[in-house]
Amino acid sequence: MTLSSPEQVAVAKANFDAFFGLAGKVFEGVEKLVALNLQVIRSTLAEAQENLTKVPGTPEPQQWFALQAGFIGPFAEKSLSYSRQVFDIASTTQTEVTQLAQTQYERYNNRVQALVEEAAKNSPAGSEAAIAAWKSAIAATTTLYETLQKTGQQAVQAVESNFDAVTATASKAVRSNADQALVATGAKR
Repeated sequence: MTLSSPEQVAVAKANFDAFFGLAGKVFEGVEKLVALNLQVIRSTLAEAQENLTKVPGTPEPQQWFALQAGFIGPFAEKSLSYSRQVFDIASTTQTEVTQLAQTQYERYNNRVQALVEEAAKNSPAGSEAAIAAWKSAIAATTTLYETLQKTGQQAVQAVESNFDAVTATASKAVRSNADQALVATGAKR
């Protein structure tokens, strides 16, 4: 592939920059997710070791059940926290990717508009209808893109608020169930 004009070189550079920008954002998200998973594994192993050291000291079944009930609440809370953090990482990555896509779309749209304007200047007489149709198509595409973008943002916000509500409800239920289990076994937190 040979690039014969400065415009083609600029377009190729912009496309490479966009690709590497997008790849960078995706890898940042993956990196955050891997770090979170390593942190969760590390803390889970430490807690498992701590909990296993407590088991031999519980000779009575009631104490053992109380000990098990005491593990459920914190585990469920941590699971909810983990889910929230994964959602936050995914949401942040999606927002950054969307911003990059919007920037690319705006650049592309500006290039197309400049092309249409240049074509309009150099067009023969009688081609005004075709140029007007091009401009109308560009305006319709821009409107569609903006509408889809707003709809996508609203969907993400709805998912996030639903996730927050479900997480809060689940957290309350877990605490309530853990407290009930502790009460049933006669243990205290």
